[in-house]
Amino acid sequence: MNEETLQTLTWLIPAGPLLVFFLIVLFTKHNRTLSWLLAWAGVIASLIMGWTVAFNLFAEDPHHLAEHPTVVQSALNWIPIGAFSSGNWLKMGVAVDPLTAVMLFMVPFAVFMIFIYSVGYHNYGQGPAHKRGVPPHPSEEEPMFSRFFAYMSLFAGAMLLLVVADNLLLLFIGWEIMGFCSYSLIGFWYARNYHIEPGGIPHIPPRQAAVKAFMTTRVADVVMMLGIVFFYSAFGTLNFSEALSAHGLEHAAEMVGVGALGIMALLLFTGTVGKSAQWPLHVWLPDAMEGPTPVSATIHAAAMVSAGIYLIVRIFPLIAVGIEGNPGVGWVIAGIGAFTALMAATIAVAQNDVKGVLAYSTISQLGFMVAAIGIGAYIAAAFHLITHAFFKALLFLSSGSVIHGMEHGAEHTHDHHTDPQDMRFMGGLKDKMPITFWAFVIGGMALSGLPIVTAGFWSKDEIFADAWYQWAHHQNPAGLFVFIVLALAAFLTAFYTTRQLSLTFLGKPRHQLAEHAHESSRFMTVPLMALSVFAIAAGWFGIPEEFPVLGPIVNNNFFHHFVAATIEETMHELETLHLVGHGLEVLPFQWVPLIASLVVALGGIGVGYWIYGRKPLAEGQPDPLIKPLGALYPFLQNKWYWDELYQIVFIRPVVYFSEVIVYEFMDKGIIDGIIHLVARTFFTIGYYARRAEMMIFGDGVDWVKDQFLKTVRELRYFQTGRIQEYTLVSMLLASALIVLILAINYDLFATLF
Repeated sequence: MNEETLQTLTWLIPAGPLLVFFLIVLFTKHNRTLSWLLAWAGVIASLIMGWTVAFNLFAEDPHHLAEHPTVVQSALNWIPIGAFSSGNWLKMGVAVDPLTAVMLFMVPFAVFMIFIYSVGYHNYGQGPAHKRGVPPHPSEEEPMFSRFFAYMSLFAGAMLLLVVADNLLLLFIGWEIMGFCSYSLIGFWYARNYHIEPGGIPHIPPRQAAVKAFMTTRVADVVMMLGIVFFYSAFGTLNFSEALSAHGLEHAAEMVGVGALGIMALLLFTGTVGKSAQWPLHVWLPDAMEGPTPVSATIHAAAMVSAGIYLIVRIFPLIAVGIEGNPGVGWVIAGIGAFTALMAATIAVAQNDVKGVLAYSTISQLGFMVAAIGIGAYIAAAFHLITHAFFKALLFLSSGSVIHGMEHGAEHTHDHHTDPQDMRFMGGLKDKMPITFWAFVIGGMALSGLPIVTAGFWSKDEIFADAWYQWAHHQNPAGLFVFIVLALAAFLTAFYTTRQLSLTFLGKPRHQLAEHAHESSRFMTVPLMALSVFAIAAGWFGIPEEFPVLGPIVNNNFFHHFVAATIEETMHELETLHLVGHGLEVLPFQWVPLIASLVVALGGIGVGYWIYGRKPLAEGQPDPLIKPLGALYPFLQNKWYWDELYQIVFIRPVVYFSEVIVYEFMDKGIIDGIIHLVARTFFTIGYYARRAEMMIFGDGVDWVKDQFLKTVRELRYFQTGRIQEYTLVSMLLASALIVLILAINYDLFATLF
């Protein structure tokens, strides 16, 4: 396919969903059927064009790609900068390289599956519910059907825009649009309130969860903006291929220093901490479950949190240079990622919300990817990003199917008080929802890293291999730290996933909701089957050549060679310039990480099955972990009390500062005091000015008027109406006037006086 056609297709990839958003909002918002059909058409167009571009790159020779990784590149002049006549412009454009291609393979497909699922999830074809802003009953259709697909289309378009962006600013635009969409969709059921039963799972209303997500991620985005400004000042451009080339990084290192590049990398990484819910800004993601399940799947798999990891993978050469100049940068990134992975895994162990477990598993798995970037495992992080998207989308959609089945049970039994997301009330769903069960098993085993079979095993094993290689061959202690912490997190992941599967599907129903649950519609089960294929097969494209038995059979670690081509030459040149310690490396086969991967996966699954699956819980039976964990269990169940800690450390002081210091003291005391003083001063001036006006222009004029009237009243007596009196008076006045004139004329006054 020629270059011009590829450029056109790349520009159009995000255009379909973005256009659909406006079409629904402006024209079809009252036609639910046409709205979801338009949404499907938009994402199908993106899928076809995205896969066309991606497969065009897949067919390229990896060696040729390594020399020319950016196959598609097109930019438009946007804003003139500097002297206009010199032709300096800030450009906006699109570009496709191997990293972009694998994202274009994953994102539109996952989004399309979620769009198909959403039609069944919102009970299309039933009579619309009358109350808006709350979840409809299973026998009612979502009344805001069109609004949902409008926001979801905008969400998908923003993620695709971010993926194909060739510069940091356009990426940030897509980044912020997704922030708005997450706010709108998490709070989609804005009128929902909870009446939590004693011992029930704590929930916050969706509107509060939306604000929490929006404000938490905004904190990170402000710091990220500082990083973007720093990036532009150091590189003189926001274009990835120009700035992150060996020449661009060498020039920037000379301009601001290698240490400053490390600070720049951390500023940009802060955006990932917020978007991908890493500690300490992880607290928004579990509450994001208050949105509809398709929204959760989009946030956790196809978009939003994947965007944060994509950012640090995209700017990896900058991070690598920053780590070489200041090893503390690597420790910060790897430390945050590893701690988040382990911390979130421990919390997931004690959760009872079927979606809550998956929410913390997402936080944990994102920590795996962040930790991988911190130790320089570029390929492993990108690989796990792709595989995780497939099996986590599968898991969330499967959990939504389970909840949907439980809600049908609630409708059948007229029980609207029991939480349909609480796994303690499930059990026995294996036979009632067989397709959902097997989809959940496949996704759960992929998350656990079931050896050989699932995609999750190959991508996790790649991270373990990189971490061990960093320690064994480069004596990097961060590698050993990441290896140990992530191994513990992986063991817990396999354990809590098996726990979730056992509590949800095995044994007998522990509540009448589960007793009357049934399988979901084809709209919901077909996407589960499609995603199940990728949750297994996506990992096969990254089997190392030296892996026993399978390596020689496959003999083509496609993912490694393909994605490595994105920055392979750049890293080699940076190594030559001594800006990084080493380029991208093809790892030799190592038994230690493989054995560790097998032990933690099979061990976690085995322990989980021994405790929960071998003898499934009966109705009313407490969790077997409560007794052995003791006081630790409520600590984990209450999520390490991070929300409570933030309430004490951040929220209450901010509220106190805003209400007492800002409002009472500064606003009412100082600002209002000054305003009131000025008001009283001008009131006093106005009062005396009014008094002066009344005395001079009011009372004075009235006095003149009164005197004039008094004189007039006296003079009116001379007007008798008798002509004889007027004649006499006139003659007397005339005589007096004549005498006066004569006296003046003959100086009689001078003679007399």
